Parts: sequence; structure tokens; C-alpha cells
Amino acid sequence: MDFEQLRKVLELEQSKKYADTAVTGGLDRLLTRFSKEHRGRIRLPHPSYRTLDQREREKWIRNILKPATRSKKTSIARPTEKSSISLDLPVTEVKGISSKLAPKFHKLGINTIRDFLYFFPRRHIDYSSPTKISDLTVGVEQTVLVRVWQASQKKSRRGMAVTNVIVGDATGTMQVTFFNQPYLAQKLTPNTELLMSGKATVWKGTRSFQPTSFELLESRDAIESGQLIPVYPLTQGLYPRQVRRLVRQALDSYLPHLADFLPEKTRKSAKLLKLPEAIRNAHYPNDQSAKYTARRRLAFDELFLIQIGVLSKKRERQEGIKGIKLGAVPKYSDHFLDSLPFKLTSAQIRALEETLSDLKQDKPMSRLLHGDVGSGKTVVATGAMLQATASGYQSALMVPTEILAEQHFENICRILGDRNGEGIIRSFDSILDRPITIGLLTGSVRQKGKKELHQRIASGEIDILIGTQALIQEKVEFQRLALVVVDEQHRFGVVQRLALKQKGKSPHMLVMSATPIPRTLALTLYGDLDISLIDELPPGRQEIKTKWLGKKRRQSGYNFVRKQVSERRQAYVICPLVEESETIDAKAATVEYERLSQETFPDLKLGLLHGRMSSSEKDEVMNQFRAGDIDILVSTSVVEVGVDVPNATVMLIEGAERFGLSQLHQFRGRVWRSSYQGYCILLSDNPTEEGRERLIAMESTHNGFILAEKDLEMRGPGEFFGTRQSGLPDLKMARLTDIHLLELARKEAIRLFDADPKLKSPYHKALADEVARLWKSKGE
Repeated sequence: MDFEQLRKVLELEQSKKYADTAVTGGLDRLLTRFSKEHRGRIRLPHPSYRTLDQREREKWIRNILKPATRSKKTSIARPTEKSSISLDLPVTEVKGISSKLAPKFHKLGINTIRDFLYFFPRRHIDYSSPTKISDLTVGVEQTVLVRVWQASQKKSRRGMAVTNVIVGDATGTMQVTFFNQPYLAQKLTPNTELLMSGKATVWKGTRSFQPTSFELLESRDAIESGQLIPVYPLTQGLYPRQVRRLVRQALDSYLPHLADFLPEKTRKSAKLLKLPEAIRNAHYPNDQSAKYTARRRLAFDELFLIQIGVLSKKRERQEGIKGIKLGAVPKYSDHFLDSLPFKLTSAQIRALEETLSDLKQDKPMSRLLHGDVGSGKTVVATGAMLQATASGYQSALMVPTEILAEQHFENICRILGDRNGEGIIRSFDSILDRPITIGLLTGSVRQKGKKELHQRIASGEIDILIGTQALIQEKVEFQRLALVVVDEQHRFGVVQRLALKQKGKSPHMLVMSATPIPRTLALTLYGDLDISLIDELPPGRQEIKTKWLGKKRRQSGYNFVRKQVSERRQAYVICPLVEESETIDAKAATVEYERLSQETFPDLKLGLLHGRMSSSEKDEVMNQFRAGDIDILVSTSVVEVGVDVPNATVMLIEGAERFGLSQLHQFRGRVWRSSYQGYCILLSDNPTEEGRERLIAMESTHNGFILAEKDLEMRGPGEFFGTRQSGLPDLKMARLTDIHLLELARKEAIRLFDADPKLKSPYHKALADEVARLWKSKGE
């Protein structure tokens, strides 16, 4: 293609309003080919034409088409520096990846050249020092270099092809079994050298080996060079050697074109490798040290980009949006604090002061109030809502369930001095010259009462409205909503929180969470929010006595429950969530309920709660339990977080080793509300080593944040948050347990952001492009 032909293509693109439709498949491939043919005579769009918005595309094409000042021959563009290749081109640009092979890589999330460069190995095999057969340790991942003695094949009872191979080295022999790979019987001929990674087992005195990966040794180069060989995720139709060859080709061809987006000052301050070197070493490190330093750089990048992104979101939130100043004079909050029948902890006072300070600004507050079970978040939220009332505005508190809404209504009425629970607060009459009115709106409010309540909300008569998702219904209209509070915020999606905010004009928002999350992790996940941490419990709160009982002591646990019920107390029995299926966990709870009702506690009143029940059925059971009509409540993990049953003193957890520490601590918190001594009994018959560690931690530690740190360390973020919890970053190299790296990334991000919050400096252009690319692909 010559310059005139390119000009016509670009002019056609102009006529199509820069929609990237001038040529089939988009302009990027054509531009890259043109740049190669004409040795960089045009500057390619960065990072690619496809990723530019319409205004940027127009600017780039106008710049390319404008006449050059020196030569008519090169009027299409001035000669530029080194040619660049767009890494956002399709993966089929990589030599060896055909249009037929590409879909197999698409299944692995690889669509572009950039994706391929960032397609990191799951692990590496160290071929430099294979283990001798006689030195193998049972159950540990190891690599062996063996010679095949003989191979045979048979069918299992279910018709599966089983290939048994006898292999050996100078120290001994063993059997290796391969399933569903019948071709291996012909391929693994005697004297073939085989490199395998896997785990050794012993069955009935016979040593065998379960391979996780293997390959025929065609040369000893890998062993003699001491290489670490990458092991990539695969899908049907892709093979280890093939993928390694393609990755190496891509690294050689495209790494020279990869710009390092991290500012040099940041990179040096954090003592990090350059990006191309880090990516090469992540695939093909010379040793474990090179692998570690590569991972550290790439993990830092992921955490750093997340931090820059959330700081940008926070700046966007604070800029240009005018909030409502809730500037009531201090006498209202002073009167509130003086009227409380208890003294706030220093952590509660700090959280309240931080919140009130935000409310007095003309920028909308977005604050996370984060505290352990029973730490007193509701009092802080009440103080914030009172500030809105005293300033002449309304506030709303949204909770996930009706029973929790009723509980909050009763508690807030009591905190503000309404002992009858009528929702009319007169203890502030002398200051406000009128009573404060609190409303309760849930799905079960009768239609007539709901209509009347809607009118009172719209007229501004209701000062504080507490309710479920009924608050975000279309018919609910506020006159002057200035503060939105969301309890158990992880139970609501972005849409519901946004819907409640849209009931007012840029109202302040306070979200509360009782799920203990390590502070550094909270800063990563909720970095666009300001965080108030209540990290101490009210004085006089008794620690729950926690005991792990094994199989032989199960009956003593049941005897203790019976003793507590005889003293007119109540108990929970929690059944494990065997797998993520409401059907299965309901069945487990039902079976346990029947067994306990008929065999263990036939003379007591038992209730059943599980995920298959409707909301009204669950509320009915919980109300019966709160009223004392049920002695023992058998439940799955759906037992309501935050529901107070002050008379319940025992939490007995079946199969306790199946739950994470944070969840066990949440269950234990259900009997923390009582003025009586609380007890938590952990039943576990045969826990694994890790399970034992968790149970011992529960017995010895009562601080939810310490347990959360331990839980995250033991189980990792995926299990810690449950199935793909909304908001969890998609990380390839970083681990959320890398607390030191998290802190370093946050510190460097804040330092850079303070100097250049909009990333306008030319030194930060590559970083700005990378942040835009990442957050554009991640959405909300």
C-alpha cells in the first residue's frame, strides 16, 4: 500500500464519522502493516485506533492528513521516531496463531497480543534438579527424570482407558498411571526418557506417581541449563510445548514494542524491574529469584492501577457535585450524647466526629462505617441522621430484611428516648421546638397504611425513614432527603444503592458493614470511600466462651444446650453449607432438625430456618424465636446477620471446620448481644490440619479483625469473599494477602496522585492510557 491509498482510506474513515468501519476488521491491522512497509513514516495511534474515542480518532486522522512543512512526497505524515506496533491487535497477528487456533485461546480469555503477553504460567517446573525415586516424599509436588521400562493399557469397569507405565531411575522403580490417554501406550516405548511433575503416593505398600504434567525428554538442554519451564493453563486442542513455543515467539516479537507505563520515579522508588524484563521473567525466569522479582513488579502494577482508579473515582465524586451542608450547631449532638444511657467508646466518638465533619461540608459524603459485631455502629448512624434532622432535612436507612428493619426501628427509637416504640421522639422538643418522627416502611405494611406513610414522607413529616428495599419503590418520594444510610452494604448491589441516592439531590451516603475486613484490604476494595473504623467493643461486653468438641464429646455439647434451655435460655444450631446450593443446605438442615427433634431434644421446641423458605416464612420463624416460642433454632448459614435475640446464649456449629474464620465469628456474634454469658460450641469430628488451625484460632481469639487477617491468609481472597463477590479485583499476579505490597502501591499511588491528580503530565500519559484501558474494561 502506498501513501495515496492510505490517504483515501483515512478520508473514507472521516466520512464514516470515525466509526472504525473504513476497512473490514478495523484500521489497526492495516496501519501496523503500513508502518512496517514504510519504516515508521507515520506515528501509530496509542495504544491503538480501536481504543480511542471519536474525538481522539478525529484529531489523529487530521494530524496525519495535514500537509508536512518540508516535503510534498511525505505529505501524509512527518517521519517519526521508532515504529510502534499496537498490542491491541487480534491474537491472530502472532505468528503461528491461525484463525482456526485463535478460538481455543479465546476460551482462555486471550483476544489480543497484549492478553497473550500477560498470559502467565500457573507455575514453573524446576528441571535443574530432579528428585530421585528413592528420595520422593509422599504428597509433595516434585519433578522426576525417569526412563520407561514398559507400558500397558486396560479398560476400567466404567470403560475408561487406563495406561499403566513402569518407570525407573538408578535408585528404584515405580508405577505411573494415566487416565483417558490411550495413545500413550504406543508413545511411551522402553528406554524413552520422561520428565514428570506430580505427587508420589503409596497404596498397599506399592509406590506410585500421580503426574500433573509430563513431557518426553528430546534433549537435556533444559536440565543442563537449569531452566524453570512454564506450565500454562490449557484447553482442549492446545498442548504444552506448542503454547510455550508461541509464547516465546510473541515475547521476542512484541516485548520491544511494550511501553512501560509506570513513571520512572515510581518504579525506582518501589525498587521494581522494568516492565518488559518483568514480563519475560514471569514466563521464562532463570531462577526462583528472577521469578520473584518479576511477580513483585507485575503484582505491584495491578494493585497500583486499582489504587489510581479508585482515587480517580473519589476525585470525580468530589469535584463538580454540590452537596447539602448539614450545618446544625453542636448543641444537638451534645444533647444526643448526654441523653444516651451509656458512654461511647473512643472509636465510636472518632467515627461520629469524622461523619459529622463530612456532613458539614458542601461535598456529598461517601463513607464506610466498618466495625466488628456489637461494636456500636447503629449509634453512630443515629447521630448522623439526627444531624440531618436538626439541619431541617430527611434521612433514610435501608436494611436487607424486614425483621432487621423492625429491629433498627426499635433500637433507634430507644436510643433517642422513645421507650414505647411509637416513632415519636419528644426528648429534643426543647431544642427543635417539635418532636422527631421516625417511620418504618417494609413490604408487609398494609396498602392503606403504606399510602398514608408515602404522603407523610413526601410532605417532609417523616424525619427518619427506616425500611427494606421498599424505600426505593417508585411511589416513595422524599421532600428533602439529605442522608442515605445502608446497613450490611454487601447485601445490596450497586443498582439498589444508587436508586436510594437518586431519591434526593446528591445526598450524603453512609454504608455500614459488620464483616471484618483487614484495613489495608478495605482500602483496596473500597478505596473510593472514606473509612471510619470502630475497632473496639463497648466496655463490660463479656467475651463468648468458645470450645471445640471432637466426636467423643459431641454429647456433652448437647447436654450443655439442654442445661442452658432449662435455665430459660435459647440456642442456635448451625448446619454447614456443604456446597453452594440452597437445595442441599436446606436438606442438610431439615435432616438435622428431624434428628434433633426426635432423638436428642424430643421434649423441647425446635424451629427450622433455611434458604428455600420465603422471606415471610423466615421472618415468622425469627419472630417466634425472638418471642421465646422456640427453644432451639436449627438453621443454615442464612441465619440473619445482625438480628438480636438477647435471650439466646448458645451458638452450636455443626461441621465447624467447613466454615471460614470470618463466618464462624459472625455466627458467634449472634450470642454476643445477650446480657448473659454467651457460649460458642464448635463441633468437628475429623478436621484437616488447616481446619484444626481455624478451630484453635476461634478458641483463642475474639477480635474479628485479627481473625479476618488469619482467614484471608489461610483461604485467599476468592473463598474469603465467597463466590466472585462483587467488587473483588481480577488479579493475575497480586494476592490480597500481600499486605506490604498493598501498602506500598497505595503509598506510591497517593504520592503520584497528589502531584498530578488528573495525570495530565506528559510523563504520565502512558499511565493515564493504561488506567483508562483497565477501568474501561472493568466498568462500574
